[in-house]
Amino acid sequence: MNTNRTARIASIIEKRRPLAQKIEQAEANLKSLVLALRNLEDNRNQLLTRVDDLNVIRQLKEINFSSIQVIEEESKKLNSMGKRLSRPTLNIGVVGLMGQGKSTLLKSLSGLTDNEIPAYEGGACTAVRSTIENKDGATRAEVTLHSEKSFLEEVIWLYYDKLGFSDKPISLDDFANNPFPEQPPSGATDEETYKRLREDYHYNLEKYRDLLTNGTPKALHIRNEEIPGYVIQKRDKERHLTTFKHLAVREVKIFCPFKNSDVGKIALVDVPGLGDTKLGDEELMLQTLGQEVDVILFIRRPDPQRYQWQTVDTQLYDTAAKALNNLAARSFMVLNHSVRTDNLKACEALQSSIDTIKVIRCEVADCSNSDDANRVFDLVLDYLANHIESLDKDYAKSCQESLSDIQVKVKTELDKARNSLGKEAQQSREAQLFVPLFKQLWKNLRNGLQELLKELRKQREEVDTDFKAKVDEALQSCRKDTGIPSIEEIEIRANNEDGYPNAYYQYLPEVRAHLSRHFLSLDEGLKLSLERVKSRVTEVFVNQGALGGLTEERGANFIREMAKILPDQLIPGEPSKLKFGFQLLAEFELSYRGFVQHRIRQHLDGLTPNEPATIQLSTSPSAQQVFLNLKTSHSKAVYHCENALETLLCEPSQAAFAIVEEFLDRILRAEDVESEWRIFLDDVRSEVWPDEFQQLNERTRIRRKWLDAVEHAVEINQSNSMQFLD
Repeated sequence: MNTNRTARIASIIEKRRPLAQKIEQAEANLKSLVLALRNLEDNRNQLLTRVDDLNVIRQLKEINFSSIQVIEEESKKLNSMGKRLSRPTLNIGVVGLMGQGKSTLLKSLSGLTDNEIPAYEGGACTAVRSTIENKDGATRAEVTLHSEKSFLEEVIWLYYDKLGFSDKPISLDDFANNPFPEQPPSGATDEETYKRLREDYHYNLEKYRDLLTNGTPKALHIRNEEIPGYVIQKRDKERHLTTFKHLAVREVKIFCPFKNSDVGKIALVDVPGLGDTKLGDEELMLQTLGQEVDVILFIRRPDPQRYQWQTVDTQLYDTAAKALNNLAARSFMVLNHSVRTDNLKACEALQSSIDTIKVIRCEVADCSNSDDANRVFDLVLDYLANHIESLDKDYAKSCQESLSDIQVKVKTELDKARNSLGKEAQQSREAQLFVPLFKQLWKNLRNGLQELLKELRKQREEVDTDFKAKVDEALQSCRKDTGIPSIEEIEIRANNEDGYPNAYYQYLPEVRAHLSRHFLSLDEGLKLSLERVKSRVTEVFVNQGALGGLTEERGANFIREMAKILPDQLIPGEPSKLKFGFQLLAEFELSYRGFVQHRIRQHLDGLTPNEPATIQLSTSPSAQQVFLNLKTSHSKAVYHCENALETLLCEPSQAAFAIVEEFLDRILRAEDVESEWRIFLDDVRSEVWPDEFQQLNERTRIRRKWLDAVEHAVEINQSNSMQFLD
């Protein structure tokens, strides 16, 4: 047993995985680059309809986006290589025209029978692509069924394209129910293709439709005896299908122990035969070879009478070369020696004249003879173990070099794109327009805010009307709604609480709580007062400052919104003083609890039991006395609260003046704050002065959009983003 070869193959597979992961990332970056370049191309095409500068138009047209197609092709190569390197096996593809002995060779190597790999006289019987993997245990299979989508796109649409039919079905119901094109095209090949589509797929749809799944293709795990039902294609004497499951099968993977016990992690890939009018074979072969195969075994059974290499042989080789790089170093030719037809002389003749088809070795072997077939298999396995690593490295290096070339070419075009709109000449025009507009706004804004501050200074010793109105309202409520119980209620309470003293001391805090509740409404007055002042500040910003276009919010909400709009930094590295000023004013509040409550509560002691100010009951109390004591204590509390509140009526005005003055210090007088205003307004100039900057702003927006698209592509095209080799 060749344990060294088996171990080497296992080691090769293990080493491939990290590279496959890096290739996957490089492929993702390539796809991102394609999207970025397509976006840039779309932007370029839009720009060509908007600019009138002939020099700019010329430079835009000079940007070459043909690299997009090159990148897409390279991305496909990476995708195929990544899938090939991420497989858990080394795969050998078996390729040959119909009837050359391909299936016979596969059976000799794997030990499978006609049940799994049909090979009958009279036509192609292997109906689906099969992978046969060497694995210990009972023979089993995994069948992947088409989804509705993959069936239409990968099978039916190919027929429609080939036959020139329009109105491709977009669902199975469409395919089943829409009128089928009745006029077959001219030409024997097209006529056979038409019959295949109509008689195999269309007429028989209901016989295999239930196997087609919604969503993604579905994998079924089946037993050995179930395999024939999914892979065999049988026809009657009139060439009508008598088996149908294979029509819904995308691919089959068969797991079985190979006859050669020291094969290791190897799989054989049965690529469907060509030339049987089944469309998609070439596309399927290219996909299979690119992603699933490491080396190829070409199978050719020479005719004993007419033996020479034919055009179809070189065409098959050339087709395979499209998918598998360096095919000459990845392929073997097996000339099938048929004892039954006695074609040994023909095999030897072709072996000696194979110069035009470049392969590693050309071997003559009887594919039906297990020993002879495994002799060739050993040659292939030895070659794989000794050379596949270097072949993979060479191809990866070639792909890496291609990516580097692409990056250089893309960089050249992106450099053109960066400079295509010319220098920022319009910036100077904008600056010339912005400077006088800013100076006038700054002058008007400062003047408007200073005038407002003067008014607030004059009013700071005046009674705040909003607050006073709420105070009067609260005092009136206190006097009307005292919460003092009636004499009858007092009598009932005293009876329940074992006397008038207990009732009295319960009523005191209840009356106090009822009284203090009325003063909570003062909170609304304080808030209304401050909101009114903030609204006056907003009016200056909107009218004299012309900043209304920055937000639809008005009143105090304008101040809050400005605090959000302003960036954290206007001068790099320094927290914005301007933002801080607006946050200061936006967050400043006057509240009952913070401003008034502590001044009210000290006058409520007379309604608190066991306080010195509390009026005491006599030694012989009555309900009448409890009532009078509560009423007197309540009246005194209201009186003292009223006096205390009268001293506060001017304080909201004083607080308003103080916060506005502090606000102006922050946004008008702080160091560098004028520079911050200039930077901020320059950035939002089109919203502040829409009429003056509309046309210039549109050009700036177009420029920014273009340069953003360029820089996005530049970022993706960075050299390290495409490197997958160390």
